[in-house]
Amino acid sequence: MTLPHSFGSAGDPRPPQTVEVHRLEHRREEERKEERQHSLHVGSSVRRRTFRSSEEEPEFTAADYALAAALALTASSELSWEAQLRRQTSAVELEERGQKRVGFGNDWERTEVAFLRTHRLLRQKRDWKMLRRRTEEKVQEARELRELCSGRGPWFWIPLRSHAVWEHTTVLLTCTVQASPPPQVTWYKNDTRIDPRLFPAGKYQITNNYGLLSLEIRRCTTEDSATYTVRVKNAYGQASSFAKVLVRTYLGKDAGFDSEIFKRSMFGPSVEFASVLKPVFAREKEPFSLSCLFSEDVLDAESIQWFRDGRLLRTSRRRKILYTDRQASLKVSCTYKEDEGLYMVQVPSPFGPREQSTYVLVRDAEAENPGAPGSPLNVRCLDVNRDCLILTWAPPSDTRGHTITAYSIERCQGDSGEWVPCHEAPGGTCRCPIQGLVEGQRYRFRVRAISRAGSSLPSKASEVVVMGDHDAARRQTEIPFDLGNKITISTDDFEETVTIPSPPTNVHASEIREGYVVLAWEEPRPRGRAPLTYSLEKSVIGSGTWEAITSESPVKSPRFALLDLQKGKSYVFRVRAMNRYGLSDPSEPSEPIALRGKPATLPPPAQVQAFRDMQTSVSLTWDPVKDPELLGYYIYSREVGSSEWQTVNNKPIQGTRFTVPGLRTGKEYEFCVRSVSEAGVGESSATTEPIRVKQALATPSAPYGFILLNCGKNEMVIGWKPPKRRGGGKILGYFLDQHDSEELDWHAVSQQPVPTQVCKVSALHEGHFYEFRARAANWAGVGELSAPSSLFECKEWTMPQPGPPYDVRASEVRATSLLLQWEPPLYTGAGPVTGYHISVQEEGSEQWKPVTPGPTSGTHLRVSDLQPGKSYVFQVQAVNAAGLGQPSMPTDPVLLEDKPDAHEIEVGVDEEGFIYLAFEAPEAPDSSEFQWSKDYKGPLDPQRVKIEDEVNKSKVILKEPGLEDLGTYSVTVTDADEDISASHTLTEEELERLKKLSHEIRNPVIRLISGWNIDVLERGEVRLWLEVEKLSPAAELHLIFNKKEIFSSPNRKINFEREKGLVEVIIQNLSEEDKGSYTAQLQDGKAKNQITLTLVDDDFDKLLRKADAKRRDWKRKQGPYFEQPLQWKITEDCQVQLTCKVTNIKRETRFQWFFQRAEMPDGQYDPETGTGLLCIEEASVAPASGLTFSFGCELGRAKSSGLGVRSRAKAWLMQLSKKDKGIYRAMVSDDRGEDDTILDLTGDALDAIFTELGRIGALSATPLKIQGTEEGIRIFSKVKYYNVEYMKTTWFHKDKRLESGDRIRVGTTLDEIWLHILDPKDSDKGKYTLEIAAGKEARQLSTDLSGQAFDDAMAEHQRLKALAIIEKNRAKVVRGLPDVATIMEDKTLCLTCVISGDPTPEISWLKNDQPVTFLDRYHMEVRGTEVTITIEKVNSDDSGRYGVFVKNKYGSETGQVTISVFKHGDEPNELKSM
Repeated sequence: MTLPHSFGSAGDPRPPQTVEVHRLEHRREEERKEERQHSLHVGSSVRRRTFRSSEEEPEFTAADYALAAALALTASSELSWEAQLRRQTSAVELEERGQKRVGFGNDWERTEVAFLRTHRLLRQKRDWKMLRRRTEEKVQEARELRELCSGRGPWFWIPLRSHAVWEHTTVLLTCTVQASPPPQVTWYKNDTRIDPRLFPAGKYQITNNYGLLSLEIRRCTTEDSATYTVRVKNAYGQASSFAKVLVRTYLGKDAGFDSEIFKRSMFGPSVEFASVLKPVFAREKEPFSLSCLFSEDVLDAESIQWFRDGRLLRTSRRRKILYTDRQASLKVSCTYKEDEGLYMVQVPSPFGPREQSTYVLVRDAEAENPGAPGSPLNVRCLDVNRDCLILTWAPPSDTRGHTITAYSIERCQGDSGEWVPCHEAPGGTCRCPIQGLVEGQRYRFRVRAISRAGSSLPSKASEVVVMGDHDAARRQTEIPFDLGNKITISTDDFEETVTIPSPPTNVHASEIREGYVVLAWEEPRPRGRAPLTYSLEKSVIGSGTWEAITSESPVKSPRFALLDLQKGKSYVFRVRAMNRYGLSDPSEPSEPIALRGKPATLPPPAQVQAFRDMQTSVSLTWDPVKDPELLGYYIYSREVGSSEWQTVNNKPIQGTRFTVPGLRTGKEYEFCVRSVSEAGVGESSATTEPIRVKQALATPSAPYGFILLNCGKNEMVIGWKPPKRRGGGKILGYFLDQHDSEELDWHAVSQQPVPTQVCKVSALHEGHFYEFRARAANWAGVGELSAPSSLFECKEWTMPQPGPPYDVRASEVRATSLLLQWEPPLYTGAGPVTGYHISVQEEGSEQWKPVTPGPTSGTHLRVSDLQPGKSYVFQVQAVNAAGLGQPSMPTDPVLLEDKPDAHEIEVGVDEEGFIYLAFEAPEAPDSSEFQWSKDYKGPLDPQRVKIEDEVNKSKVILKEPGLEDLGTYSVTVTDADEDISASHTLTEEELERLKKLSHEIRNPVIRLISGWNIDVLERGEVRLWLEVEKLSPAAELHLIFNKKEIFSSPNRKINFEREKGLVEVIIQNLSEEDKGSYTAQLQDGKAKNQITLTLVDDDFDKLLRKADAKRRDWKRKQGPYFEQPLQWKITEDCQVQLTCKVTNIKRETRFQWFFQRAEMPDGQYDPETGTGLLCIEEASVAPASGLTFSFGCELGRAKSSGLGVRSRAKAWLMQLSKKDKGIYRAMVSDDRGEDDTILDLTGDALDAIFTELGRIGALSATPLKIQGTEEGIRIFSKVKYYNVEYMKTTWFHKDKRLESGDRIRVGTTLDEIWLHILDPKDSDKGKYTLEIAAGKEARQLSTDLSGQAFDDAMAEHQRLKALAIIEKNRAKVVRGLPDVATIMEDKTLCLTCVISGDPTPEISWLKNDQPVTFLDRYHMEVRGTEVTITIEKVNSDDSGRYGVFVKNKYGSETGQVTISVFKHGDEPNELKSM
């Protein structure tokens, strides 16, 4: 704006007219501007207003001033950013004008000051005008509000609206009313006032929350369908609103309120999971998928979210998240170990998100080289710079038995896809620097583990990294301005263009490892604008010289890894900076730096404990390893009895709790945990105690499905279904509560738990309505409280039809069939129940279909021809003469499928020949019972069967199989959450087959190898023999000749060698008396056989002639001689024998034994066989007397004389000492000549005998046996022979040699080697090995003293120890009483005995088994353990049998003595007998 002025001097003051014109023009300009702004606010309605001058005072009332003050405070506290910006702009404008004012410094300055003052006054005037207008508006609104609130009749701001709901749901009627003062509210149902006190507790709930009126109707029934009205009234008037409520009895899918669209728009989709996520065991490099099924269709598929270890997953190149047909799935095309973890799927629901989770375990892929380790994982790039970075990874969990010696690192540059080896790191670390990279390039890395067996598969590639100067951001500063804009300033902009850099600073080691050191420093200041590179120098401490460090490429980053340092030396380093303009001075030397030692792996976690979780999983917990280098934990498992550990996880677990899935139900497992760090996988923790995989014990879920089974005038019978989750234990009972609809509180039916699912409730009121709820209890405690049942009216049933059956259950579920069972109704109506009508409904359908055309008579039915993969619901109705009764409670949906782990009843014959039916259920809880029935009619008859139950197994044995045992045998396992049942129909054909097999087992036949054979021996004897399989020592032989049993005789010798299965009959002289049939009857236990030989007619004549010819030929032989020389041998019974054999001898033939050239007069020979035999039954070495032998021999007599007689010689040498060692000689002679044989029994020959004895003794050692004794546990082996000098024994425990000590005793006897563990402890468990060495041969025997074997031995030890204590402390008569005592009349008899026992025994004396009364002449005295009875002046009446009877809590004993009293002058009976 240009103001008028005069052209006078600049220093003259302006005339007042000029100032007035200035004011007038400025005021007009402000008025025009105000009118334009006002026209924009009010549109086309323009109203002229006067503008008061600054001299005019505004006129306001006191209320206007108060309101204006409040508005001013509010406005001052809530300044918008536009107002602030306006103020800032004004300040800048004033500042600029001030600069101009200084620039002129003349009259125009005064003019400008006047102008600014006028401008300020005008702005104040405008502000007062706006404030007055706002004040007037607020005052008017306050006046209207006071008028509105002073008094008003009620009116409905929001009226009631109608509802259509389903039966047993809750409806809420709401409306909003405005009135002043607040009105009275009354609710009506069909014009009848609603009083909540007249209805069941909680039926109606009425609230009035500051004008928000609500009526809540709970558990709606069809009787609640009505018109509901609310009426409000105050002093200024009244108003009403009504709505209709329609209660429907079933859920349809019609239009209107029943439509799915309406329900979803009002309540949202109520989505539940229709399937369960199960653990997935994927394999590396292969695909896997997770999927779950929903009960309803999810409208917004994007609302379904998948998580892994708490991190949200999204669709990627390898991962697809899909949703189709109510099924959500997650598919991974190529699996890596990094994909292992806890996966969770989440779907929204009106009542909160629904979640399911499961674990995905990734197994190692098949290695290219057998035995190569698994691949590393979690490859990451850290501290990325221009040309270097740090690469880290996690070691594999499975090295396949070979130590990892190194890691091979490969890199891929850009998108080339070509992997090139770039570095090799030592095996003891999982961290390595990578250098020589190009700035601006993108890289990926992967790692292979290398062992002696080869290289592993490559790991998953790392994320892409871009090499660059990541410190550049720290050199930049951002300055914001002008509403969101900013200016970036870099410190490089302040550097000189031509500058030689300063030396770097703070040279230090940022990382020190076993094989490298990472050197770091700070950039020089100033550094110049030109790019920098660095050169490094090193110096060994004490050398005094600096050496340049060379690198393949220029060092551009303030980081450098030194890989060639020597261990044991200390270095200092300095750095120079260099650009295109020059080289800086060296930096200050670093502190001394030396390589570290090899990093140690972390210790294993402590307190590793295993707990039961589910049927196929076990929960593990352990104490954390508190170390910053911890990467996680690896878990390993193995079955008890196996020595090979299996890897559980391939990705380190971060927490201290893990649930191991995929285990075999009923098996025992052991676990251990290892810590993982960059140094590798640590040692294994202590192995957990073996744990059997079973469901953990927990409280049961709530019962459900309440039903009224019978009703009287004041009593009801209520039934319900058991909990779906029984908590892995037996349901001990139910706590039932009742609630009268006319009362407020619930009451317990009884203080004691109800043992069954049916309860009779008494003391009820007729006509009242009751509802019930229950809790189930097991050993873990009381479970969840069930939802209340429907309201049941207590009204006596008089209907002619029967009540509902109950306990309808499905078992033996297979792919197309199942078994339905139920209990008959408790109320039978007007007549007995004649049958049952069974209906079936496919899940999702509303139509019930009959299963059978007509009623079923029994209480069970096998339903067949169902569709596999579908779910069905069943219900049962009883039928009598009056018609069809009430339906039972429907069953839960039953899915028809063949379970892969379903068990069937096994039918067979055991080793004893008994026919059995067995059923095994490893997944059964510990408290489960096997309930067997036949034809579904209750327990089996104990007179016909025997039931044997073991852990998770039951066996039914048929005692006497017959037609009565035919039928269907079924078994059900109790206390299991899922159905575990099976059945088997035993038919007549199968029973006959089993009985035949049973007969074969009970009546076995001895297998015949060779039938009767006939041999003619050299002397003409006839040998009849046969061979069967090997027999036991208890086998029996009965030889029948012509229907008469014969035995061994001089003419017939019968030999039966059971070990060889050989039966032979040797007939010395075959004659006509030997003609006939020979039958051998053999029996070995239950096995039998019978073989017959017939020698008659031509067969016998030929044999007789052949035997005679052989006999004559033998007689022609001349002269005796030794067919076998004198030699020693040892039998299996450890008998040492010296034998020789003579042939061609006669009666006059003389057989002589010689020792050291002296004839042995006792030496004999057996002329029957010509064999000389010297049997050594016992052999021992005595340290004092040297060598001692005991011999035995048998003398036989020759049965014939003359030439050609073969004889047997035996000699028994009773004892042989050191002086008897020497040369033994046997000689035979007659008139035709002589022969001898010599054996030297000294030196090596004698040692060879004992060495052979030791070898046979070692081989005869029986397997180690474990025996509990009084002192502890004894482990022993039986041997046939033992010699201390020639046999050595050594005991080992867990491969550690044992020696005799305070708790360990080792010893031997002639036939036993034993180890005695005194006071056994848990540390004594383990493997025990006995090593027996005899000469060059050794034998080892082992046994495992752990588990059940240790428990049994400890139990026997405790039992024997307790018996020993009892025997020690038992009351006994130790000594003192003779058997017989005589005494003369009138003498005094004194009998004294010593007793023992703890506690001190009770003592009583008996005479002829009658108590002795200690009166007059009888006295008893007890001094410590001595007990004395004194009889004064004895007479003949005192004769008899006396006894002292002692007794305490451990036992009793009686000591007896016979007293004989004789008269004066007579002799005692004992003297007379002498």
